[in-house]
Amino acid sequence: MAEWLYEAGIGEARAALVVDGDIVEARIERDGEAPRVGAIIDAKLVEVGPGGRRATLALDRPGAPTVTVAQVPPATSLGATLRVEIERMALRERGRDKPARARLADDGAALSDGPDLSARIAASGVPVTILRPTDPDRLEQAGWSDVIDCVRRGHWDFAGGALWVDATPAMLLIDIDGEGDPLAIASAGARAAAAVIRRCDIGGSIGIDFPAVPDRAGRQAIDALIDAALPPPFERTAVNGFGLMQIIRPRRRASLVEQVRFDLARTDAALLLRQAERTVGTGPLTLTARPAVIDQIAAYPAWAELLQTRTGRIVRLAPNPELKGTGHAQ
Repeated sequence: MAEWLYEAGIGEARAALVVDGDIVEARIERDGEAPRVGAIIDAKLVEVGPGGRRATLALDRPGAPTVTVAQVPPATSLGATLRVEIERMALRERGRDKPARARLADDGAALSDGPDLSARIAASGVPVTILRPTDPDRLEQAGWSDVIDCVRRGHWDFAGGALWVDATPAMLLIDIDGEGDPLAIASAGARAAAAVIRRCDIGGSIGIDFPAVPDRAGRQAIDALIDAALPPPFERTAVNGFGLMQIIRPRRRASLVEQVRFDLARTDAALLLRQAERTVGTGPLTLTARPAVIDQIAAYPAWAELLQTRTGRIVRLAPNPELKGTGHAQ
């Protein structure tokens, strides 16, 4: 049985597609990550190349974030207002950020924020269960913290081996490691890699490094395993003689790997707030963590206010430089 578990957390919403007790898809949507895919927004043209190509526009949003548009009408003057539809959200990569990508909206298109995480999972047709902090923690029972920990470490175990996952500016790389028969490890690793790609919503260019399998029939078997295990759409190369396969998947928003690995303070802040919502007790609720995590929470006063409303307890923040990881609430 498949079921979406959805939680409107503090600082982020989270959802997990659970099948037979296991998380097969994990999604988070953080406060401030807009504009979303599908949003329709007015924007001013601030830069454009010859013939209207490679245009940059400033969105009519706080802070005037920029988006890129492949083509605008050649006669469009700087400062003109155009209505655009977001096709890919802004992305954070190691060492650089990419602005959102958009296209010109259809004539008559109404302004819209685009579907949020709740709307997207509702549209999947799979039943959705909304979780509250006072409910049994079914998200944790399904392994939510384990998923986040594996993403953070970039290490995923499977029977007979392990995956090492790292996001680079060029592509996300998955290295399959193990001892024993190369074809057996490559086969198990193919299934595990496909599962991680789906679970973490990894898009764009993906490189998988398999143990070298010398015979062509073995490599074709690995190709077939990827085709069977990875949901479309995607394109791929065949596994070459060095054990490398490249996969290209649509990339419309940041993957879970990018969200977690490139903003660890925000990741731990969300986990600490989640822990705090479920802390039982009376009197002041103290959140203790390393300074970067506490600073992250302090930067958004509405988070502490919402936590206080949900728990009925006064919230205090306590930085502790000696702590690592998420910290604790009590």
